[in-house]
Amino acid sequence: MSKHALVAGGGFAGLEAAIQLRRAGLDVTLVSNRPALCIYPISIWVATGERQLDDVCLDLADAARRHGFRFVVGEVEALSGARRSATVNGLELQADHLVVAVGGEKLRPRGVEHTFSLGGDPAGAQRLAAALSALMAKGRGRVAMGFGGNPKDPSAARGGPAFELMFNVDALLRRRGLRDRFELTFFAPMASPGERMGQKAVAAIQRMFGRVGVAMRFGKKIAGFEPGAVLFEDGARLASDLVVFLPAGEGAPVVKASDLPRSEAGFVETDPGCAVPGFPGVWAIGDAAALQGPEWRAKQGHLAEVMARVAARNIAAAEEGRAERESYLPHVGITCLLDMGHGAAYVHRDGRGERMIPLPVVGHWLKKGWGGYYKLSKKKLVPRLPGL
Repeated sequence: MSKHALVAGGGFAGLEAAIQLRRAGLDVTLVSNRPALCIYPISIWVATGERQLDDVCLDLADAARRHGFRFVVGEVEALSGARRSATVNGLELQADHLVVAVGGEKLRPRGVEHTFSLGGDPAGAQRLAAALSALMAKGRGRVAMGFGGNPKDPSAARGGPAFELMFNVDALLRRRGLRDRFELTFFAPMASPGERMGQKAVAAIQRMFGRVGVAMRFGKKIAGFEPGAVLFEDGARLASDLVVFLPAGEGAPVVKASDLPRSEAGFVETDPGCAVPGFPGVWAIGDAAALQGPEWRAKQGHLAEVMARVAARNIAAAEEGRAERESYLPHVGITCLLDMGHGAAYVHRDGRGERMIPLPVVGHWLKKGWGGYYKLSKKKLVPRLPGL
């Protein structure tokens, strides 16, 4: 009888783990609290009205049928490393291997309910789209966008999507002939937001903000929010008709309440092979796991998939009685196609250096095309390309 793997979480890491574990011959159950995976890197275009939510979502039941694993829609209410189990909708599910891929939880600074956001709740992009559309209908306004950090784990910040959204809103306003009637301001508590991508990227982003007239409010710690304003710890106030804020992450509540070892920020501690120390047969991947690596490391979707593949191969090796184990550490790096609304820039940083390659016009369509490729490849309708 095949060994059973239970994957808790249906995001980038969880889906990839389920696919690879099934390919390795294990009996696999994937649990997610949503029927679909939201492809967050392309959800910026839901916010600007260029895509519908369904366009950026992948039906997990369909993926399960195509790859041959079981799919359960349900809330992961509890995790037990000792029992290798997850409690879902009141029922405890046990397995030979438990793969924790439940993602993280957004930090909630004071007054965050007065802001709009991307990530986490997929419907958030729709709410932002409605608010932005209503503001544009008024013909003028002020928009403030930014992101926050987590001092306990700087790798959990989400700066890239915030930059992309600002550039795309600027491009949208220009297409509508409204740009000169709107004030755009980008805010972040770091003195040089985006520095994890490297100094070339930071300089290019700030240069582009200056070129398109986006004001920058950097290096001021965020105290909270109130209706129509961002509040800073020095007492300053940034008034805005629309505030978009992407908080950094911390460990999910279900992880914090478990018996699994956790970092200060609440993420599951693992070894470089994604195994959880002290709990044989328990693994953690993606945003749920505490990320190891260089100081500038960052949680990203492509790295979540790398961790999923490493964990799946190590599980297969363990079941086959092989001692060798893979590590995700050689793959830790930052890779993104930073969309700017009318073009993009390829950004890459690893232990050997950093580079940024401008891709005018074509980069924008490559980013949009990647979203379609991701859905088709997960449906087994096109082959998966290495590195994508």
